[in-house]
Amino acid sequence: MHRIAFKMQLLKGFEAEYKRRHDALWPDLQELLTGSGISDYSIFLDTTTNSLFGVLKVTDATTLDKLPANPVMQKWWSYMKDIMETNTDNSPVSIPLQEVFYLP
Repeated sequence: MHRIAFKMQLLKGFEAEYKRRHDALWPDLQELLTGSGISDYSIFLDTTTNSLFGVLKVTDATTLDKLPANPVMQKWWSYMKDIMETNTDNSPVSIPLQEVFYLP
């Protein structure tokens, strides 16, 4: 099992909308993520900077490389692009974080 952490940037004023969209996560997106071996997935918001911090577990980290090609993932990114910093393909700008401490 691999633990992955990353940060993204939410645009100012969209905090409630970001939470609303994730509270109503599409069943096909949830199925895609869990079917890819992702579990224990959380996203936290730093309200002072609007930085989002994500952490997840995945059985095989290479399966994450396949997600961008999936139509469900592309549709979700398109849905979220108006409230987050995104790349030209609509994927969120996501910066990997280096683990410096872990207490299991």
